[in-house]
Amino acid sequence: MRLSKRSIRAVVKGDLPITFSNERISANGGLELFRRYFVAIDLAGRLRRALGTCGGGDYGAVPLLLCLVGLLLAGARRITQLAVLERDPIFLRFVGLARLPSDRTLVRWLKNAAEVAIEGVATVVRDLVHDAIEHCGFAALTLDADGTVLRTGVRVEGAERGFNPHHPKDRSYYPLTAHLAQTGHILRVWNRPGNVHDSHNAEGFLRTVLGELRERFGRRHRLEVRLDGAFFHPEILRFLDGEGIEWAVKVPLWKWLGMRGMIASRKHWKRVDRTVSGFGLTLSIPQWNRRQRIVVYRKRVFHESRKNFQLDLFSPDDGHYEYSAVATNKTIGVAALWHFMAGRGGHEKTIAELKQQLGFDAIPTQDRLANSLWQQVSVLAHNLVRSFQLAIGAPHRPRTRKRTYAFVLQSLQTLRFTLIHQPARLVCPAGQPELRFAVSDATRHRIEHVQRRIRPAA
Repeated sequence: MRLSKRSIRAVVKGDLPITFSNERISANGGLELFRRYFVAIDLAGRLRRALGTCGGGDYGAVPLLLCLVGLLLAGARRITQLAVLERDPIFLRFVGLARLPSDRTLVRWLKNAAEVAIEGVATVVRDLVHDAIEHCGFAALTLDADGTVLRTGVRVEGAERGFNPHHPKDRSYYPLTAHLAQTGHILRVWNRPGNVHDSHNAEGFLRTVLGELRERFGRRHRLEVRLDGAFFHPEILRFLDGEGIEWAVKVPLWKWLGMRGMIASRKHWKRVDRTVSGFGLTLSIPQWNRRQRIVVYRKRVFHESRKNFQLDLFSPDDGHYEYSAVATNKTIGVAALWHFMAGRGGHEKTIAELKQQLGFDAIPTQDRLANSLWQQVSVLAHNLVRSFQLAIGAPHRPRTRKRTYAFVLQSLQTLRFTLIHQPARLVCPAGQPELRFAVSDATRHRIEHVQRRIRPAA
């Protein structure tokens, strides 16, 4: 049926007068659904047990921590932006307070409680991931570990000038993160100054993460670890071998390894795809008293690049290639190993979401421990969002050789637009409080679906 123009168009004349009222209206109605999920998993109880004697004054440590989590879910990146939400009735219900603390109160708590709270929040972060693993029933778990640069101010404690090629003079932190590829959860984050190498104490970090998985699940799951070239170190490789873990690590093309001559003399390369080919070899490393299986890849490109050492190996008439190598104890073929290592890109996407949507790269104070606690809170909010989507029935994705997400997971930006930032009014008809949404039919069906999925979990 064709609609008339009169039924489509609206006449807008002049500006509407702007007035203010005390009505109990919220632009973050979807936070109520997250609050119900948090009740279902007893988040407040977990935090209370983990934080122990972290203070919090009249407000309490758990409500203050929920203020930070809710602030990140709502889209803020600065603690000072909490003032925007001070009259939001749904946000007040979310944190369980009748009056929000000031930004100075939150910053003081971050500084005073950080030393005890960091490990407490890290415990809750870890348990959320372990619960997701238990819920999903994976046969194999694929872990990625990598560092990322967080630029800071000049006076921020614990920050140092590091290896940031784009901003070499800026001080920074260089936190190390462990990522579960199947769900996108972060298992652990460890803050470090910006001047350390990527592999600095990485063995201890991996030992903690893998030891906690073994403690919770025993040998039920096959563990796989993927690492970049900064982790190609004999101590790390020996540790992974000793734990019976399958691993694959990028190999820097150092001259002393003697690989360049082998690449130059290679005549036959096995095809991986249209632009990539590779071959396997067993490399003897006398300095490490080790013989290692390594697969070398070349990717055809149409430009010269910094990764290119074409003129050292072949005639320029052969075109341009970028070379890489992977050391592994896995028995999979050349093509399968290439795709397996390509799955590390999922970790990069998770780090990007942490920075862009959850304020992971924001530096709220000049105190090192307080900033480390902020990173833990950012990761906690991220893991809660991922677990929330699994609980409401995220659809499965087809399995691939890349070992990336096993489910179709939405970004937090999408969740904010479709679920969190929905207008709602808190009303009391007949003396009974209820939350009344004013949304489209599609959003109404989404909210009703989430409501049905959360109720059985409670």
